[in-house]
Amino acid sequence: MIASFADPQVAEFRLRVRTWLDQAIAPRWREHRSELSPEEVFAARHAWDRQSFDGGYSGLTWPAAFGGQDFGRIEEYVFYEESALAGAPEGLSRVGRLMAGPTIIACGSPSQRDRYLLPILTGDQIWCQGFSEPGAGSDLAAIRTRAVKDGDGYRVSGQKIWVSFAHYADLCLLLALTGDRDARHRNLSMLVVDMHAPGVTIRPIRQLNGRQEFSEIFFEDVYVPDQDLIGPQDQGWQVAMTVLTNERGMLEAATRYVDLSAAVQLLRDTAAASGDADLASRLRYQAGLYTARVEALRWQVMRAVEKEVAGRDWSASMAVLKVYWSELYQEIVATGQNAAGPEHADAWHARYLSSRASTIASGTSEIQRNIIAERVLGLPR
Repeated sequence: MIASFADPQVAEFRLRVRTWLDQAIAPRWREHRSELSPEEVFAARHAWDRQSFDGGYSGLTWPAAFGGQDFGRIEEYVFYEESALAGAPEGLSRVGRLMAGPTIIACGSPSQRDRYLLPILTGDQIWCQGFSEPGAGSDLAAIRTRAVKDGDGYRVSGQKIWVSFAHYADLCLLLALTGDRDARHRNLSMLVVDMHAPGVTIRPIRQLNGRQEFSEIFFEDVYVPDQDLIGPQDQGWQVAMTVLTNERGMLEAATRYVDLSAAVQLLRDTAAASGDADLASRLRYQAGLYTARVEALRWQVMRAVEKEVAGRDWSASMAVLKVYWSELYQEIVATGQNAAGPEHADAWHARYLSSRASTIASGTSEIQRNIIAERVLGLPR
């Protein structure tokens, strides 16, 4: 396992990934992505899951015994960073590969591993994650979706919201209330729910930017057999922590560097198109400062990855970096939005609408600051 980004094997692996990506990404996706219909985008993203599996890049850090590649976190980071730089499609099995699969490996039964892991890697089954609810976003202990024991299974009723991939998904990794409501953290269970089962209703949510990346899901007396309970009943909080640790991991950290760099380049393009020499000069200066901050972020992320590889606690570092990159992105976008002329106004407007969610998704800034206060600074609750 590679222990440091300074290891010569990292450069070799990066070159191998670049070569594979150059051959694997379809020219139509690379050159005409903006012209593709929603159906074509879906097909390309779905096909990418299979391509990644066939190329040996699916389940990068999964053990080989479960169909993975047995790579370390450094190789995983490199692969995701290079994929983002190359503009590769984001596969539809993201939730399965990064959250459901590792959770089933760590907490699932042998039969669950046999049934679910390979279809995740090949992209044959798409997963979503049912955690947040209208009244329980960051406070998972307050969820109200309930699973009531019924013979050899459970009956699930309730609602989930802000669910990515729900309108594509075959299966849902669902956190539900199974115990006494007052027994916080000891009353939740993790279930696998068939998204095609009777009683499941999916309603896509249209965002400010016009996209429909999230959905709300309604469960009305949906039957889930005992064999789809992950871990013991009422011990779902511990299972959920496994899920969240993987959610706030390498894919997000690696791709944010690329997103931020693209925003800084758009700021430079805005400066070049400006007819105001003083404004253009200020924007170029600001772009230089942002470039330095983005590069510093990248190196700090790599330090956090090396910390994890060394067996040290890296979650606190990622909490700090999540706050930093999300607020930096909003700052860059606000600068461009305020200075944009007609040529780049639409591009900045689209980024502005998307950027508002950056301090909410994958753990709000408020929650991240709580983690920083408790785990980094050692402050009392």
